[in-house]
Amino acid sequence: MGSRVFMCLIGIVYIYYQVFANTANEETSGDVYFGELMVESNVTLNAHDIESALKDLPLTVDVEGKSHNVAVLLSEVISECVIVGDKSTCNCSENYFWSNEVCTSENCCNGTFCTANVSHITPLCVARYKVQINGSVIMSGWDKTKEAKLTSELQKLNAFDGVNISENAEGAKFEAAVNVKVLTSELQKIVTTLEKEWNAVIWVDTVGMVTMESPDSKVCYMTRQQLICFLEEKTDSAGWNLTRQDERFEINSGTVATVSQSCATDEYKSCVNLTIEEVTGLWEGTYECGFTKGSVRHTAKTQLYVALLPDEINVELKPLVVDCSKEDGSQTVALSVAVSIRQSNETYTFWWSYLSKGKEEVEETQGTSVCKEEVLHGVTWPNTPFGHTVYNRTCELGKVGYNSRTCDGPLWQEVFYYCINEELNKISDAASKFQMGIGASQKVAMGIFEGLKNQSTSTYDSDNPGSNMAEIAASVSILGVMADSSKLIDIDDRVLPDFVNASSNMLNKSWEGVNSTVLQNLSSNYLVSMENLVKNVKINQSNSPEHLNSPNVELKFCYNACPEPVFNIGVNLTNVTGRIRTVALKGLTDKLKNPKNKNVTSLLLSLTKEDNNDTDLQIGLNFPTGEGIEPSCVFWNTTTNEWSDEGCTVKSTDKNYTFCECNHLTAFSILMAKEAPEDPVLSMITNVGLGVSICSLLIFLIIESLVWSAVVKTNLSHFRHTAMVNIAVFLLLANCSFLATNFLKTLGDSWCLVITACKHLFYLAMFCWMLCLSVMLVHQLIFVFSPLRKRVFMFLSSIVGYVCPLVIVGASYVYYKYTGDRYHDENCWLVFNGLLDGSLHAFILPVGTVILTNLFSMVVVILTLLKSSVPDNSKTDDKETAKSILKVVIFLTPVFGVTWVIGFCLQLLDSKSPLHKIASYTFTIVNSFQGLFILVMGCIVEKKVRDEVLKLLTEKSKGHMQSIKKSTSTTLTKDK
Repeated sequence: MGSRVFMCLIGIVYIYYQVFANTANEETSGDVYFGELMVESNVTLNAHDIESALKDLPLTVDVEGKSHNVAVLLSEVISECVIVGDKSTCNCSENYFWSNEVCTSENCCNGTFCTANVSHITPLCVARYKVQINGSVIMSGWDKTKEAKLTSELQKLNAFDGVNISENAEGAKFEAAVNVKVLTSELQKIVTTLEKEWNAVIWVDTVGMVTMESPDSKVCYMTRQQLICFLEEKTDSAGWNLTRQDERFEINSGTVATVSQSCATDEYKSCVNLTIEEVTGLWEGTYECGFTKGSVRHTAKTQLYVALLPDEINVELKPLVVDCSKEDGSQTVALSVAVSIRQSNETYTFWWSYLSKGKEEVEETQGTSVCKEEVLHGVTWPNTPFGHTVYNRTCELGKVGYNSRTCDGPLWQEVFYYCINEELNKISDAASKFQMGIGASQKVAMGIFEGLKNQSTSTYDSDNPGSNMAEIAASVSILGVMADSSKLIDIDDRVLPDFVNASSNMLNKSWEGVNSTVLQNLSSNYLVSMENLVKNVKINQSNSPEHLNSPNVELKFCYNACPEPVFNIGVNLTNVTGRIRTVALKGLTDKLKNPKNKNVTSLLLSLTKEDNNDTDLQIGLNFPTGEGIEPSCVFWNTTTNEWSDEGCTVKSTDKNYTFCECNHLTAFSILMAKEAPEDPVLSMITNVGLGVSICSLLIFLIIESLVWSAVVKTNLSHFRHTAMVNIAVFLLLANCSFLATNFLKTLGDSWCLVITACKHLFYLAMFCWMLCLSVMLVHQLIFVFSPLRKRVFMFLSSIVGYVCPLVIVGASYVYYKYTGDRYHDENCWLVFNGLLDGSLHAFILPVGTVILTNLFSMVVVILTLLKSSVPDNSKTDDKETAKSILKVVIFLTPVFGVTWVIGFCLQLLDSKSPLHKIASYTFTIVNSFQGLFILVMGCIVEKKVRDEVLKLLTEKSKGHMQSIKKSTSTTLTKDK
């Protein structure tokens, strides 16, 4: 048998190529490559001679199809093989170990020499790379034999370097070390063998297998940071964890963090990338990435240090408010400020500012309006200047947060409560972190909803409803945060039981202690959060609950149809595929923003679907309703925060149910008219009467312009005609605005606001001029020998008739704009929410005052007529007096606006009574034809005006006849 000598020189060779610059002074740059070289010979070769020869050889490297010249920087012998005949002996150099391929194919794993012919394997030997393997064995009956078995199995790993095993209550823990990167499949094979043999559970973590890229030093506050981990093998899953202050969180994609696995390359088959958009104190800690395959998890860790600014600053001021009312002039006040910042190694510089004056001295002058010190629910609110808000950070025992109160001098506004239960505050913090991506796991989500359920059963404080609303607002906020999180983070249906119970418990409580705007916004947020959570929760097809029921919330999943009703609401589905999620709610609709003239049922049904790809879908809803109402099928529009009937129609209704049909999915309910549907006869009378009034008022104003100089001879006549003209002008404008409402329903909210303000202004101005007329008349009757001067009357009446209406309309609009309440409703008129609640009172109160004053004026006129007829007791005189009184009543009633008293009476009558219908027709007729009455009473009945009109017509007629005669005479003369 012949013999030959095979020498394999495997060199880890550092090679670089240079890209030369155009100028001699420019620095060179290059990339570094690793290469292997095998040298085969039948004679014994000196490895060092070969290394020297490499430096003189011309070498090239092909990179992306381009060839580059390279030079050898460093070479090293890592293994040698000697083959004599059929015998082979190979060994790795010091600090090098057999590669995993050599170990698995030839079972050369731990020895120095390998007698198999492995010279063809690349790589043959690899440099030492320390990998630590940590494991846990969960089983009962651990003993020395199992320890020996575990050791023998681990020794099968390539480049095994020892193991340390310790017994514990659950079984055992072990720490092993190897000198190369292990194959996950080999490690999993050992785990699987032992698990089957021992009927145990074994978990294994490795350290050293993963390559990590992370920031090297302390990073700046609120900067964007990125951490990436790579693994050469393909795994089942990958993720990140954060450990800080004895807390461990799972990190997933959220509003701040983004976790991605799309960074894998040919070299690294697995990769996980963590991007933090804005680093704060919450993100400081130890980061661990992990790649899991079977029972094996490969990990890497790094510490992220943040140059922190305080995320939360708690400031306590003593005193809460500087009281300058006790001293005259300016004074120096010492403030005690305690600032609490989370523990940090940073050095902070603290400074404060007041009214943008920084550290300079601040001089505060004494205010003219101050809210006096008051104790409310055990909390002292000190003397406070007008417009200032006091923040009291002292909460009752077991609560955290603060309360605030604003001085609307000289009266205090209501207290805004932000003190909530400590446990609820922890749940809120956990939800906020969950949304950012910290602790964004199913286990944490279940804990949040479980805690919310437990806290929602807390007792109700009947003495302080505002404090209870703080708890409800915090709970609704948590629902909203988790709903937003569910769009980014997977939350499965295991949270649903606690979610349904928690949301039902919230509706069990009394939502009192806040204004209507806050209440309506809060209830709308609750509904939107409920819909989004139910829509986004991931359903487990095998274990998903089909039906969850609670006192106020019922959740049901329907497949293509809903055979059973939900809270007695029947649901029919047409052209709908897949799973429909239906949620019925009790006790929420009365908290939402509802139309003034409608009631809403206590039931609300929300239908959602994870994918809404169905077209031409039809949703049939059978709502239980009462008898004698006019129902409307509506849904809650989350964009406008109002009920809308778009896409929904009433198909049928009876004394028990109303059947609605809608072509979209959302939250549905029934609106019911408080009164009978609009009477078409009344509408016709209104439109005809307004048309007649407008024409009459135009005729009246034309006549007034023609006869003005003739009839206005005295101050008294000037006063009366000036008032009448203004009354006619503003009534004409108000009637035009009223008619315009019918044509502006599709022009949007802005036009509706303009029309509402116009009607409000013009009607107020009309009544104000009626007031001027009645006051002037009474003054003339009582002070016969002290007549009003023209200048005085015009000045006072201009203020009352022009300025006062503008001030009332402007002030009411600004007030409701500031408070957030609506100034007008969908019918383009003022809002009435209840007694002394709503912008309609800015019309009712002034008009009511004017009408009462005008009624008083009429009584004075009548009493004056009666007094003047006392000396004569003849029946003829009595008849004349009665006629005079009747004439006064008929003449002054439309001019003084007394007919509007009927409108006030309508508010007090039952809408179902016959008297209400009679009053409605009477009010509509007398007020829609008010312009005609003014024309009759102001022109036709007025003798001077009537005579002057007849005179003008007569003169015009005579002039016309004379013109005809003259024309005829001229013609006859020419004929002659």
